Amino acid sequence: MKKTNLLLLILVLITGCRKADPPEPFGPVPSERHLAWHQMEYYAFVHFNMNTFTNMEWGYGDESPELFNPAELDCRQWARVCKEAGMKGIILTAKHHDGFCLWPSKYTDHSVKNSPWKDGKGDVVKELSEACKEYGLKMGLYLSPWDRNHADYGSPEYITYYRNQLTELLTNYGEIFEFWIDGANGGTGYYDGADEDRKVNRKTYYDWPNTFEIVRELQPNAVIFSDAGPDIRWVGNEQGWANETNWCLLRRDEAWPGWPRYKELRSGHEDGTYWVPAEVDVSIRPGWYYHPSEDNRVKSLPQLLDIYYQSVGRNANLLLNFPVDNRGLIHEKDVEQVYKLAETLKADFAIELAGGKKVTVTNIRGNSRRYRASNVNDGKRRTYWATENNIIDASLVIDLEEPVEFNRFLIQEYIQLGQRVQEFTLEAMVEDNWKLLASETTIGYKRILRLPTVKTSRVRLNIIRSKASPLISNIELYNAPK
Repeated sequence: MKKTNLLLLILVLITGCRKADPPEPFGPVPSERHLAWHQMEYYAFVHFNMNTFTNMEWGYGDESPELFNPAELDCRQWARVCKEAGMKGIILTAKHHDGFCLWPSKYTDHSVKNSPWKDGKGDVVKELSEACKEYGLKMGLYLSPWDRNHADYGSPEYITYYRNQLTELLTNYGEIFEFWIDGANGGTGYYDGADEDRKVNRKTYYDWPNTFEIVRELQPNAVIFSDAGPDIRWVGNEQGWANETNWCLLRRDEAWPGWPRYKELRSGHEDGTYWVPAEVDVSIRPGWYYHPSEDNRVKSLPQLLDIYYQSVGRNANLLLNFPVDNRGLIHEKDVEQVYKLAETLKADFAIELAGGKKVTVTNIRGNSRRYRASNVNDGKRRTYWATENNIIDASLVIDLEEPVEFNRFLIQEYIQLGQRVQEFTLEAMVEDNWKLLASETTIGYKRILRLPTVKTSRVRLNIIRSKASPLISNIELYNAPK
């Protein structure tokens, strides 16, 4: 009898699995390099170059390499600070618009090889690469397309020069996780003594498709950032926020580096044709480069917290800039503030309240255990709750067993099959009635809501609208200190 029951149970399970076919991907989906990038979440930008020694933001290109001489340069200090601050990588401005190179490029004299620093034998990119490896961080590189020093800028010959330098950076310093370019292209410059205004067609001059192929060939795991991707997009501002509605999607073919419709980048495109998620770049000071006059203008802890929750908490990655000073160090005041941020975030997310609690839902795909409700709080990245194909609105209730206080709500979609949710609400049972806590739009890789503290034993998520059956992979609750 027991054997018969066991066989029946196995038959039921097999039948159920056949009915519960996996959801089909919907719309654009992330690549493996996209998924690795999403998991980075928070990392550092370092603006350190000739501008550090001229007290400028954009150098003209006529600066002497003799000016570059950081007496205490210590890339290990950069890496240690970033690691202790909870960051996962560092992106370095290897060459800014003035054309000065932080590595001894064989294609120009305008580099560290002609500076007094280490008697011309130094290589900042190499030192940072070694420091990142020591501290378990990933490294990215910024190479400005605009070069106000080079004689050939504006001609086809410059593109060869740019690609040669790109090849140097991508072959001599190990693996990079991100290649970064901005939209500042063309204008007045020194141009090896020409001292003139050179305009370029930002859309066509650099032949980006073929330039990007070099990155793909030499660094196949690296994502490429620009206003328009192709992999990662600018968020459309430098103040440190994404819109609450933030799609990982973009009609990429319409955009290019320097695209004038940059405000659309703050939300992406709901009908986007490519997976191009947003990166929020912001400096810890008003400027991107170090200026002694800004030593008392480092962002406060409340400002940094707002930046974190309005970037990582809104389905974007955070790229926080350190203007390394003219000693070659992250300044003490910057270190102090970023450590305060790390300490506060650690406290905010210290104790997770929903893990392993009972979850009930209005619909389960094929009534299959593979897509069960408890997948949302099992702590596993690759499991998710899913509904039937025709169910695009559904509810989920987490029973906390006893009244607890919480004020942070974290939710993630299973983005491997596309970003789907268009609108959701969050409620808590208060005095035997469901109380609305939040009414939001997109989720994506991660949303974190900061809420007024509420005491409840039950929390309800309502998916109001979704492009296809919602796939929710993770829900967490926290009670951040006041």
